[in-house]
Amino acid sequence: MSKKEENLVREELYDIIRRPLITEKAMKCSEHNQVVFEVSLNATKPEIKEAVEALFGVKVKAVNTLRQKGKAKVFKGTKGRRSDIKKAFVTLQEGQNIDMTTRI
Repeated sequence: MSKKEENLVREELYDIIRRPLITEKAMKCSEHNQVVFEVSLNATKPEIKEAVEALFGVKVKAVNTLRQKGKAKVFKGTKGRRSDIKKAFVTLQEGQNIDMTTRI
C-alpha cells in the first residue's frame, strides 16, 4: 500500500472516531478496562472496533454503542437544538490500555 493510500485510510479512521470523551462516567469505566469515544452517527460496531485497533494498536474485546438525542435549548430567546451524538464504550482485552493524554 502506498503512503497516500495509507493516509486516506487513516483519515477515514479519524472520521469514524471523532474524539475521546473525558467525563466522570468515562473515568469510572476506565476501572473496568473501557474507553469512551464519540463516533460518527452512521458508524457500526465492527467499523469502530477496526478503527480503535488500527489507530491505537490495542486488542478490542467488545464495543457497546448508544445514540444520545440532542436537547432543545433556548439562548437569549432563540430556540435551538443540540446535535445528536453517538457514544462508543470500547472494552479492551486484559493487559491493554490507551493513554488518552498523548495519542489524540
